Amino acid sequence: MYAIIRTGGKQYQVAAGDTLKVEKIQGEVGDTIEINDVLLVADGDNVTIGQPLVEGASVTAKIAEQGRAKKILVFKKKKRKGYQVRNGHRQQYTALTIEEVAA
Repeated sequence: MYAIIRTGGKQYQVAAGDTLKVEKIQGEVGDTIEINDVLLVADGDNVTIGQPLVEGASVTAKIAEQGRAKKILVFKKKKRKGYQVRNGHRQQYTALTIEEVAA
């Protein structure tokens, strides 16, 4: 059984036992959260597609980690003008462990 969920403006396919990194969600490590933005639930040949959400479906997950991703460098330059800027960015994320997909 798997589901398609929406969080942080992105969509993810999840099943029980999966671990995934999503945009930062408030909470402490070990907290249990419930995601109600479920777009699709599939159980074998039985597929339920929401319009836009599946009624009564939810995904229960546990926060495994709160962290920051690897640094990416942003470099801007204009030729022949002496302009160059270098910035770094580390995106915050939450690692979730999916415990249950309920239809």
